[in-house]
This record gives sequence, structure tokens and C-alpha cells, in this order.
Amino acid sequence: MRISSLHTYPVKGGHRLDHDEARVEPWGLAGDRRWMMIDADGVGITQRMAPELTRLQPVPRPGGLELNGFRVDEPVDGPKETIRVFSSKPPLSARVATAATEFVSAFLGRPARLAWLADTSVRPIETDALPSDRVSLADGFPLLLTNPASLDAVNDWLLEEGDEPVPMTRFRPNVVIAGARPWAEDDWLGARLRVGDVTFRVASACRRCVVTTIDQETGEIGRQPLRALGRHRRYADGLRFGVNLIPDLAPGDDGVIRVGETSLALP
Repeated sequence: MRISSLHTYPVKGGHRLDHDEARVEPWGLAGDRRWMMIDADGVGITQRMAPELTRLQPVPRPGGLELNGFRVDEPVDGPKETIRVFSSKPPLSARVATAATEFVSAFLGRPARLAWLADTSVRPIETDALPSDRVSLADGFPLLLTNPASLDAVNDWLLEEGDEPVPMTRFRPNVVIAGARPWAEDDWLGARLRVGDVTFRVASACRRCVVTTIDQETGEIGRQPLRALGRHRRYADGLRFGVNLIPDLAPGDDGVIRVGETSLALP
């Protein structure tokens, strides 16, 4: 098996960045989901309610981002705000880039602000993790891994139903591992996966939501592949595709993974 692609999402819900290599930190890939748009109550705005986020193009730069050409600095001295990734999630502290408020509100067509997670040590992982494990502003885990052979199986189901196949981008993975059989990732649950020089714990299956029905280039909403997953990949905890990873790294440690590097499932 080998890494076939690597991706980060600097702004939660925004367009992806593709990488040849990525630095792995204890809470995820460097630069992944450190920024998030929030509403008036401090709750994250995601593609679930704003599919137009697919058209938000982030370009990292030293000390900040460019968002569709608009320059945003990391608000290192910005006002602190208590935010929630979802309304049901525990609160955490972030800083608000007040200079971006007008831009993000205009982009979404509704009042919004842009929050930055200045301190990556503040958000513990809620389930299937150690007390010391942390995550950025991702839904629940530091990284998501997917398997192209499993996507091929899903697309076979779609073709059987008369629907068009979907690309892997629908699932918004961080790491895509090629060379495994379909659904091999089910067998990795609870084990470890060695990718290049970094070891990850395979914490849980990823439960899929309506975001998989959103075209990640246009924001157009359809019905697939969620309907097919409902028919073929329904479990007690939800509709599964991909697995959640936690880096086996101590605070202060990091590593680098690269496209083309081999991976190995460990006991």
C-alpha cells in the first residue's frame, strides 16, 4: 500500500489544498482546519448549511491566509471568543479575525465572523481517544483516511442504480491510501497504521453526512453517494466510509508523510 494523495482544508468547510508532502502534528496535518466561520452564537458554519463554502479558495501565506484574494492575518492579538464546532460540542476558546468580518459576511450572504484556533492544545478528542489526544477544528478526529478501492465499490453501486460515479473529493479525506482491497480499512479499526515514518491509531470508522452529496467544485447538492451508503454501508453508528486516525505522537513531536510512501497495517 502507498499514499496516493494528501489534502488539508485550512478553513473548515472550504476548498481543499493538495500536497506532495505534509507535516503531521499531534492534532492533525499542519494547517488543517485551524480556521472556521462562525455565526452570531459562535457556532461553526459548515457546508451542511452553507454549500457555497466549496467556493472558498484558501491560499496559506506566512502569518495568515488569502481567501479568494482577500488577505487575512492570524489574529494573534484578536479578541478571544468562546466557540463551538457544532452546537452540541463542548465550547473552546479561539480568536476572531475582526478585519475579515465584512468579507466573510458578504461571501456567505449572512452575518458571520472568522475564528482562528490559536492554541491547538485546547480541544480534546471526545471518543475513542486517550485523555492527552487533541484535535483542531475538524469534526472529531485529527485525520481522515480513505481507500480508492472502496470508492470503486461505491461507484459500482451508483452505476447499478443509474447514477454518475463520484470523486474521492466528496469525502474530504486527508490521506488516501491506494493498493488495498475494498473495505480493507474496516479490518484496521483498533489497530495501528504505519505511514512513512509516522504511526497512527485507527480510532473509529467515519460516519458520513449530507456533505458527501455536495459537489466540492460547484456546491451543487445531489442525493449520492449517501443513498448508496445507506443501502450498503449502514451500521448501528451510522453510514460508514473511511476511518479516523490519531497520530501516535507526543506533544511537541511531529513527522512528515509524502505521496508515494508505503503504509503498513500493524496489530
